[in-house]
This record gives sequence, structure tokens and C-alpha cells, in this order.
Amino acid sequence: MVKDITIGQYFPSDSIIHRLDPRVKIVLTLVLIVCIFICKNIPSLLAFVLITALLVLVSKVPLKMVLKSIKPIAIVILFTSLLNIFYIRGGTVFFEWKFIHITSKGLFTALFMAARVICLVVISSLLTYTTTPTMLTDAIERLLSPLKIFKIPVHTLSMMMTLALRFIPVLIDEIDRITNAQKARGADFETGGLIKKAQAMIPIIVPLFISSIKHAYELADAMDCRCYTDGSGRTRMKQMKTKASDYAALFVSLVFVTALILCNYAPFITGLTFFNTVI
Repeated sequence: MVKDITIGQYFPSDSIIHRLDPRVKIVLTLVLIVCIFICKNIPSLLAFVLITALLVLVSKVPLKMVLKSIKPIAIVILFTSLLNIFYIRGGTVFFEWKFIHITSKGLFTALFMAARVICLVVISSLLTYTTTPTMLTDAIERLLSPLKIFKIPVHTLSMMMTLALRFIPVLIDEIDRITNAQKARGADFETGGLIKKAQAMIPIIVPLFISSIKHAYELADAMDCRCYTDGSGRTRMKQMKTKASDYAALFVSLVFVTALILCNYAPFITGLTFFNTVI
């Protein structure tokens, strides 16, 4: 399960999304995340799912890699969906037994919740899949540059956020290495109850903390040896420039948001009562 976590990984390719300005990609990601919660009915949800699938296709990121980003939270999505199905009441009753009630509103709520979470994870993952850590740092710093007026260390904050994303795959590999080493010494992580399994994780957590601190010190020493400063007066080899394709992407996203908002009111305009389920 740990190996399936792909957050923070970069997939090199030559897609349209890869060539977009990192600042534009961050803005578009935030806009799409907001759009996820704008969806209030089936037409708007289907439109957003189709846009998400189209972005995955255009990005040229392998579908297997995208599915890996969803796999770690699949159990959580399934569990919460079942809770919504069994306990939320309202609409047409399909099944009823003691405290379990399966209604149309419960099914729609479970569907919306699952689709929203999956789209949220995929959209967020595409940002790191298509943007290198260096460009992501520079883009975050540029977007947060107005905060420099308030003496906020923007460069330091952006560097911290990017390093946190960058070291997620490193820590995942470290967990896998420590787990295999403990299994070779006879550690058992599979049998026993919940408390015993939690206790069995201690031989993994302690070495992981020690290794993380060691990585932090090594990174700090490497940055000191290269005379790294707080970013003041620092130049960049690759300058970010907004191109026509970036403005086109912003325009398309604006059109999509407008269409999504109108799509929420389409059921009331057309009188299709089947789509009037509001979550």
C-alpha cells in the first residue's frame, strides 16, 4: 500500500499541460478544486468528471500512475460511501431493515462524495506529475510575492512546501526498506489484533524518525556547502514567461466555471426533476 503513494512524484513528458506556466497550473488547480464543490447535481458532476478524464488524457501521464494515487484512499472512500448509503435518509426508500435505510438521497450523497474525493486527488496529483519541484518552488514564490510587503519570508515558505512534497517519495522508499529489514529479522506485521499491529509498527516508526532527521541534516549541510541563502538577489536559469497557451488555458477554465454554474441551474430551467437532487 505504501508503494502506491505517488504524491510529490514528477513524470517527465512533453504534453500541453507540462509546457504550461507553473503559476498558471497552480491557479488552475485551485480553480478546479473550488469547482469540485460547485457541483450540485448529476449534470455538473458528470461534466467535471469528463474534464478530469480529459486532463489526464492530455497530460500523457500513465493511467496506472493516476490510479495509484487513488488506491491509498480507496478504503476510506468505500467506508464513507457505505455510511452515507446506510444512514442518510430522504427521497425514495429502496431498502429498510432496522437501523439500515437505503434511500435515493443516500445513494446520491455517496456518489457525489466519492466522485468529489477522487477528482480532488487526481487534479492535485496532476500538478506534481507535470511540474518539477524547482519550477513548483519558483511558481509558489512568485504567486506569494505580494506577501513580502508584510515581511513574510515567501522564499523560505515556498522552499519548505516544495521540499515536503519532494521528500514524500523518499520517505515512502525508506518505509519500504525498513519494513523489509524488520521482516528479515522475523518481525510480524500481519497477524494479531489492532493493538498488536499498532505495537508492531514501533520498530518502523522509530528508525523512520531517525532517518528523517538524518536526511534533514544532510540536506541542510548540502545547502550550506553550496552557499544557499534566503533567496534575496538570487537569479534563475529558467525564467517563467506566460505564453498564449497559458492565457488560452485560463480562458477555457473561465468558460468551464461559467458553464458549470449554469449547469447547476439547468434542471430547474428544463424541468428535469430526475436531476434535482441537491447534495
